[in-house]
Amino acid sequence: MSLPADDLALALELADLADEVSMRRYRAADLRVDTKPDRTPVTEADRAVEAALRERLAQARPGDAVLGEELADTPGEGHRRWIIDPIDGTASYLRGMPTWSTLIALQEGGEEVVGVVAMPALGRRWWARRGAGAFADGRRVAVSSVAALADAQMCWSGIESWDEVGRADAVLALCRSCWRTRGIGDAWQYMLVAEGAAEVALDPVVSLWDLAAVKVIVEEAGGRFTDFAGTPTAAGGDGLATNGLLHAAVLAFVGR
Repeated sequence: MSLPADDLALALELADLADEVSMRRYRAADLRVDTKPDRTPVTEADRAVEAALRERLAQARPGDAVLGEELADTPGEGHRRWIIDPIDGTASYLRGMPTWSTLIALQEGGEEVVGVVAMPALGRRWWARRGAGAFADGRRVAVSSVAALADAQMCWSGIESWDEVGRADAVLALCRSCWRTRGIGDAWQYMLVAEGAAEVALDPVVSLWDLAAVKVIVEEAGGRFTDFAGTPTAAGGDGLATNGLLHAAVLAFVGR
């Protein structure tokens, strides 16, 4: 697969731009917050970040499609598509928690080939290019070698979404089978798997823009990423990342 060497550089440039826009309104007392039709919150910063990234992509890659969480799709001329989540963890952003991120991915022919996760409030950034490894803040990262659930650290976002899909019993059984669990959630949990700090991260309700960037980073770090059916996709509506060694064991609890 042909991938221009500067696509990753562009994705990192987009992350710089997103950081500038999002941090400008982070913890602002007059931050405007609306409710979307699905009853989830959206802030003025979500829309401003996505608009800024789309404007830059229209200049740098005018033939590429763009899919984002907040604004209308931009059709493309070929098989390339940028996928943007301007603020992953909007609820955290509007409450002043630092665990939100901007997610930027590039697909070619439906495969994720570039991914960037930027967490400016924590001063952290992860990225990967297909075939070139995964990096955190400039340091190459790899998943852990933990081979038993009893020794594994699991990250998850909390019980609410599991109650929503009627799977609370399954995830609690998984929690009790692990050495340690932490309610971290959103993109950060997947990055902890990629850098070997945790072995399991999962979400029962997610969209493509939540997972496209993290999928390529986890895989380039040597991990495995699938939906709950075990299919290697970011578009399955749920997501599971592990160090690979524990994937089958986790699917035994939450698989569908």
